[in-house]
Amino acid sequence: MINCKSEREIELMRKAGRIVSEALCMAEDLAKSRVTTDTLNTELEKFVIQKGGKPVFKGYRGYPKSICTSINEEIVHGIPSQRILNDGDILSVDIGVEYSNYVADAAITIPIGEISQEMQNLLDVCHESLLKAIGVLRSKVKLSAVSRAIQTYVEAKGFSVVRDYTGHGIGRQMHEEPQIPNFVNNELLKNDKTLLKGMALAIEPMICVGGYATEVLKNNWTVVTKDRKFSAHYEHTVVITDDGADILTK
Repeated sequence: MINCKSEREIELMRKAGRIVSEALCMAEDLAKSRVTTDTLNTELEKFVIQKGGKPVFKGYRGYPKSICTSINEEIVHGIPSQRILNDGDILSVDIGVEYSNYVADAAITIPIGEISQEMQNLLDVCHESLLKAIGVLRSKVKLSAVSRAIQTYVEAKGFSVVRDYTGHGIGRQMHEEPQIPNFVNNELLKNDKTLLKGMALAIEPMICVGGYATEVLKNNWTVVTKDRKFSAHYEHTVVITDDGADILTK
């Protein structure tokens, strides 16, 4: 069941989203060569708590940290550690915050020092695909239009779209209905949903330089590209309006 959020619920999610966006700005400032991903986790966790939020990832299905830090070929769910960032890396930081029992979730991919032109293109295309998806959102639009906007743009630019992980509804829980694939297939078209005013969604394209096949590392969390080529990830929490979408994690 997909719940439409009230104005009160949207405002609480907006407060959660504000904490998320400020935490991601902090991550951009902190993510430099020779810094560990555990340092990012410690500082962002501290910031979220100081702002009155709760890091919603920590303890979720046993996840041990407050943010996800995925480097290079890691797509999502990378666990912060003593691993040191180096010039030329790309780092995806994903964070979810609960505020007054409502959740917002967002992600960015950060270049560490100088990166190659191909990697910059990867980041630019992933971010632009998120904006294009948000651009088609409004009440009465079909969910498949969102997926198609991402896939069409990404593949036209020569990159691939991850199939195994999707965006999702969001609100009182981090993961609610509907699932939001970043590509279109027959199953999506068969069960296509109409988006309505008040629906809150976490839109999150994950794209790759090489193929879209994935595998999970032995820690049972970190998802990597099977061919070990680099991947990028961007995400916003949005709420549907009559004539567009309100970005709560802007």
